[in-house]
Amino acid sequence: MPDTALTLHIPDMSCGHCRASITAALAPLGLEPVFDMAARQITLPVTDPVPVIAALERIGFPASPAAG
Repeated sequence: MPDTALTLHIPDMSCGHCRASITAALAPLGLEPVFDMAARQITLPVTDPVPVIAALERIGFPASPAAG
């Protein structure tokens, strides 16, 4: 992961189907998320959360920048 990374909390992400849906939604943006299913978070090599959050909201996964 590069120095500029974005970690998003996705409270409704809980299973392999969620993971597959999120991966598919972010693929058109050229992004491959790193998943932490236990924390319900993804990390991406981007700094602008707006297009990522919009893509996730379109598929029913509200997301917000992770605290910390």
